Amino acid sequence: MVGLATEDTRTIPKMQDIQKKLGKKIADLRKKRGFSQESFADECQFHRIYMGALERGEKNVTIAMLVRVTKALRFPSRNLFKGI
Repeated sequence: MVGLATEDTRTIPKMQDIQKKLGKKIADLRKKRGFSQESFADECQFHRIYMGALERGEKNVTIAMLVRVTKALRFPSRNLFKGI
């Protein structure tokens, strides 16, 4: 049991790093497409506060939410994790 807890603890920083990189990529793509954060949140049907947290890597986003983001960006979902 102790070994499992140690393994789980070591994966948390890795996941946080992935979330931050994903959030930055979403923010970069959003800006490239000319969206403000607020208008992009509206386009994705998210609250603007959620969008900010997503872009800062503070949210563990679901696949359904990522689909909304990629559709709004007109960006292939399969490319979202390239380079992360």
